[in-house]
Amino acid sequence: MSRDLSILIPCYNGLCLPLVDDLSRQAQALERESGGAFRYEILVGDDGSTDRQVIASNRSIDELPHCTYLLGRPNRGRAAIRNYLAREARYETLLFIDCDMRVRADGFLGRYLQVAGHCDAAYGGYVLNGDPRRLAHNLRYLYERRGDSNALAQKRLRQPYRDIHTSNLLLRRSTLLEHPLDERFRRYGYEDVLLGKTLCECGATVTHVDNPVSFEKFESNEAFVAKTIEGLQTLASFEQELAEYSRLAIALRRLEALRLLPLLRTFNRLAGGALRRNLEGGRPCVRLFSLFKLCKYCEIRGKASR
Repeated sequence: MSRDLSILIPCYNGLCLPLVDDLSRQAQALERESGGAFRYEILVGDDGSTDRQVIASNRSIDELPHCTYLLGRPNRGRAAIRNYLAREARYETLLFIDCDMRVRADGFLGRYLQVAGHCDAAYGGYVLNGDPRRLAHNLRYLYERRGDSNALAQKRLRQPYRDIHTSNLLLRRSTLLEHPLDERFRRYGYEDVLLGKTLCECGATVTHVDNPVSFEKFESNEAFVAKTIEGLQTLASFEQELAEYSRLAIALRRLEALRLLPLLRTFNRLAGGALRRNLEGGRPCVRLFSLFKLCKYCEIRGKASR
């Protein structure tokens, strides 16, 4: 079992205190059980938040044992804030958790410590926590529910490098410092996909465990569609690097090889607006979401090549 742990939480306008409080209680319990042999720290890296109320609440993190709230200016970007936290960390074992996640089980940290010395990276997955009736027409919830097999390590192990996310990821500090996240990724999406590719290419050992965090915050349909489009723009910017690691990029290349892109562009021109209105509306059809992404990515990619 690892004897030390740096828990790293990047945040932007997110209230982190409940998550930090849960992690702190578990870490203190492990410290007591080990007679002080277990050492830990919790670093929250604020990436240029603008919400003063959130910042004021998060400052309470500094009052917890071994916890530090690092308020940064200006916004570094999704990859850079994680690299920064890794450089600031004291210990060799890093655990990245997104600030909008919650800890589900009392043994969460202990399970990670059991595998920490046997791999370069370990991903624990996530599960959904929300009222299905209240979220029956929330696109993000419906989409995530269709992919809830992410919580099963046995399935993720089939393609260990293609299914890791920094929302709940254990990493060796030395591995990340040698192969940092690509700081060109400033907007939403895909920085962890490229990290998976990088870990594969450098021969890092990656495992998957059933140790999920809980995903509980579901933005509006309009906000999720906008975030999705931002992610597609990121994918278009890095398609060469991500070509074999993005199912969407692979699908579009197959359509291109079959000379079906003109048909897809025509469909998008005629029906793309209706697809988006449905997804942003009060009764979204989640089955149309993949088609919308394919059409929109084809559109973005076409504009980028002009």
